Amino acid sequence: MSAQAAVDHAKVEEFVHKAMGDASAALLTIMCSIGDRLGLFKDLAAQGPATSAELAARLGINERYGREWLGAMASAGYVTYDPATRKFTLPPEHVPVLAQENGPFFFGGIYQMLSGMVGPLDQIAQCFKQGGGVSQAAYNDNMWDGLERFTAGWFENLLLQQWIPAMPAVEQKLANGCSVADVGCGRGRALIKLAQAYPKSRYIGYDVFAPTITRATAYADIAGVSDRVKFKQWDVARGLPEKYDIITTFDVVHDAVDPLGLIRSIRQALNPGGRYVCLDINCSDRLEENAGPLATLFQGVSILYCMTTSLAHNGAGLGTVGLPESKLREFATQAGFADVRRVPLENPFNNLYEVTP
Repeated sequence: MSAQAAVDHAKVEEFVHKAMGDASAALLTIMCSIGDRLGLFKDLAAQGPATSAELAARLGINERYGREWLGAMASAGYVTYDPATRKFTLPPEHVPVLAQENGPFFFGGIYQMLSGMVGPLDQIAQCFKQGGGVSQAAYNDNMWDGLERFTAGWFENLLLQQWIPAMPAVEQKLANGCSVADVGCGRGRALIKLAQAYPKSRYIGYDVFAPTITRATAYADIAGVSDRVKFKQWDVARGLPEKYDIITTFDVVHDAVDPLGLIRSIRQALNPGGRYVCLDINCSDRLEENAGPLATLFQGVSILYCMTTSLAHNGAGLGTVGLPESKLREFATQAGFADVRRVPLENPFNNLYEVTP
């Protein structure tokens, strides 16, 4: 029998504090999801400080629940509390994170998406024992609505302002007029923004998940770009039906059932001189370098969605941190691409690549 390792009780106490903090943060995220869903943060941002009774009257909610929620937010430092007036204030520095829809720092979509991801938690736990995965159809609207709201921050603030200008050849093609395909298009936000900015080009979005195609088509109609933007349900890993000048994937490859097959299909569908634009997770191929809160978030999201939805179809199951730059370069070479350029950006979430035949 091996000797039991000595326990450092100071480290035990230190870890207890960490575990308590993490459990508190998990509950706080749920409270933020409620605040986002009911518009509590946005009301405090727009209407100013309020007592629990005033907030309840403004939004038509139950005062007791509102008071407890405000107490939780004050305890966490998300709002401030004035004992003299009993009013709660959302500091202006917190507004971009909690109340500015479509803003570059907005977390509302993440809160909603996470609440949707835990929906099939029992099924995911069962997969730990039996293998396999959970399909996209198992997730409720909070997952898809939250994902759309989260990525809207990219497409409203980064796509045209930073990403496209950082790829001059891509920008020139779009401005002159070219054919564009977005693989794994979701609800079409990226293509609609591109179509509004570069009306000479023609666009089509492909996704295997039918409900997103229906929503994307409706959004294109509302935006007035349906004359140059189309959407179609299609499994691109089996090939693309036409050739294009630009093909994009925005945070898609690491989720794919067959990521190498997907990239091969993209290579085969590019016209001569074409460009493949790949946005994916900013991560390392060394586990020890994927540390800290952001990497923890990535790997948790992987279990709850990215990895399991791939494994549900006997896929590669790369997971959220499964496509570091080295892996993309490996896939690109195997698919027949000649060059992968990592676009110089400072973005903790994502890397952007311009891939050429």
